[in-house]
Amino acid sequence: MAKVVSTLFIAADGVAEIDPDWHFPYFDENMGRAVVEDYDTGDVLLLGRGTYDSFAGAWPEREAAGGEDAPFAKRLGDTRKVVVSRQPLEFSWRNSELIDGDLVDAVTALKSDPGVQGIVIPGSVSVVQQLLAAGLVDELRLLVHPVAARKGQRLFDDGDVPYHLKVTATEVFPTGVIRVIYALGEAPGKVGYDEVKGQV
Repeated sequence: MAKVVSTLFIAADGVAEIDPDWHFPYFDENMGRAVVEDYDTGDVLLLGRGTYDSFAGAWPEREAAGGEDAPFAKRLGDTRKVVVSRQPLEFSWRNSELIDGDLVDAVTALKSDPGVQGIVIPGSVSVVQQLLAAGLVDELRLLVHPVAARKGQRLFDDGDVPYHLKVTATEVFPTGVIRVIYALGEAPGKVGYDEVKGQV
């Protein structure tokens, strides 16, 4: 069964709709390494329409330009990209395809496809929210910036049931960015004040 991994740049207040003004000042070689490690977890990229448009508008040109980021750009171009969109698309970036049918059904099929090693979702907050609600996200890999963005789309939307997370790894970068990897976990047993008052 392929693992679904969400990888996000996120502010300390949960905003995952990045603004270059608060994101790029914290990007260093540590974050670059973390991004590559996150992408190493899969051989399929699952992209929302906005993220796809952003990637397709930048990475093919960077690959063609042959600069220092061209190898990573080529890697993205060579990777299978499955795009979530309610409207038909004409793709100019190689190895891109439109998701077939319902998102949850399509991702369930991708997870069970023996030819798929792993599915990475960069950005694409709305897609991640839908897949979290369906219980299909296996890991959240967050690069938490030391800033409260105060505006923008947050990772966790309103809902009736909390998501319980299990920390599997953490790392603090010199910039103050915290890398944290969560797996979806089980809810802890019910505990009330009477059980914890002795710890106060």
